[in-house]
Amino acid sequence: MRPDSTFYSPYRLLIVCLLLLLVPVRIYGQAAQLEQLNNTIQHLPQYDARKQQRIDSLKRLLASTPTNDLTGRFNLHTQLYEEYKLFQYDSSYHYARRLWETSRLINDTGRLMYAKIKLAFSLLSSGMYKEAYDSLSTVNAHVLPDSSKAEYYALMGRYYYDLGDFDNDRYHTPVYNILGSKYIDSALALLPPNTYRAGYYRGLKELKAGNSAGALTMLSRLLQNPALTQHQLAVTTSTLSDLYIRSGETDKAIQLLTIAVIADIQSSTKETSAAFNLASLLYKKGDVKNASLCINQAIADAVFYGARQRKVQVSTILPFIEAQKLNMVESQKRKLLFYAATVTALLLLIIGLAFIILQQVKKLKAAQKIITQAHIKEQEINRQLADTNAKLQDANKIKEKYIGYFFNFNAEFYDKVEKLKRSLEQKVADRKFEDIRSLIARINLRKEKEELISNFDHAFLKLFPNFVTVFNNMFREEDQQELKDGELLNTDLRIFALIRMGIQDSEKIAHILQYSVNTITTYKTRIKNKSIVPNEEFEKRVMEIKAV
Repeated sequence: MRPDSTFYSPYRLLIVCLLLLLVPVRIYGQAAQLEQLNNTIQHLPQYDARKQQRIDSLKRLLASTPTNDLTGRFNLHTQLYEEYKLFQYDSSYHYARRLWETSRLINDTGRLMYAKIKLAFSLLSSGMYKEAYDSLSTVNAHVLPDSSKAEYYALMGRYYYDLGDFDNDRYHTPVYNILGSKYIDSALALLPPNTYRAGYYRGLKELKAGNSAGALTMLSRLLQNPALTQHQLAVTTSTLSDLYIRSGETDKAIQLLTIAVIADIQSSTKETSAAFNLASLLYKKGDVKNASLCINQAIADAVFYGARQRKVQVSTILPFIEAQKLNMVESQKRKLLFYAATVTALLLLIIGLAFIILQQVKKLKAAQKIITQAHIKEQEINRQLADTNAKLQDANKIKEKYIGYFFNFNAEFYDKVEKLKRSLEQKVADRKFEDIRSLIARINLRKEKEELISNFDHAFLKLFPNFVTVFNNMFREEDQQELKDGELLNTDLRIFALIRMGIQDSEKIAHILQYSVNTITTYKTRIKNKSIVPNEEFEKRVMEIKAV
């Protein structure tokens, strides 16, 4: 059987080089190796499928072989046995029985003994030690060719070695190892010295004898051969790992066993102890995750093959690994509960803080709203104060102007009255009554009134030079006031000029202008009705005309 090409080249050469150095240094890359093992286990169905394809092909060939072609059928039974011997006990034993039955039909003693060896190998691999010995004890080695003799002696040696490993005590194990080594010596005497089998058995013999240095040298030398099959690689690295386990170099042993398990999976070898040994080392090292992976693989292999001794081995460590896994799960569960409780507490704290913050934000918004409203009121008050101040300033300007104007006017009027008084007094003193009558006749009240109004117009327009323009802007063009030549204001304008001056009472306006109240009211109504400004806003707009 040739090794799978996927396990050849760089990776195997690297491992071989490391092992050839026999270095006592720590082996690195264990995590990467275990990751590769995980990936290999995931692809296990593909390797087994290829194995099954070869078996199915041989079965079809056997089905097409005539029943009277005993030699052809014997050879096909042998090939099927070889495919099954490390793959599945029931089938390997079945085809070993077929070999025995066919050899009896052929009546060939050598082939009959050969078939018994195959039967014994299947029984031994499945852990049926008594049945295996019963089969081996009936083998007559003298009738076997040298190659089959070597196989027989090697199988007897393995039988005693396996018994010693199974008992694993200081009384029986040494005895079994000595018996096993005697048979191995007999096998080595028949095997060509430079073959893999000869090298492996020499190394195995040194290992069982306690000669670690010799076993290490011999087994390591085997790995120099790049043509090893995957099964040979698995057997050699697995056996070599036992040396490092004994010396306490666990990391090197784990590396070798990892290689062995990968090779076993890729060669579809189910009768193996590598996965179990690797699981034991990983468990002792505290790597429960990978230990569980390996022990499950060991269980699957033992169940699939039907190896009773492997099932017993697995039962010794499986409960501990599962208990540790359970402890890890419980620990993780406690951690998760703690984290969940912590996160919940933090979440509740955050919710509480968020609620407090929201309440504070609401209060701040309410306070801000109050402040804003107060600010708006303050602005409104300030605006009103500004308007009032502007009006006061405007009123002050008007008062200043008109107080000055009326002081001048009153002074002039007082001078006139004083002159008139002196003149009258003189006329009375001189008893010139006709002159008095003439003097009184010369007094023109209308002219005085017109002069008074004219002076008012001049004084008003000095304060409000744009009054007429602004006033006309509140009317359509055809309804605007048109002044005659020499006119400063007309009666319509003068009424609202007095209003702008602050004289709101129609009766007072009528008294000043010497009109009736009804006339003033009629004037005001007529003017407002012509305006483009609503009546209720008209006088307000007049009051907004600014003084200069």
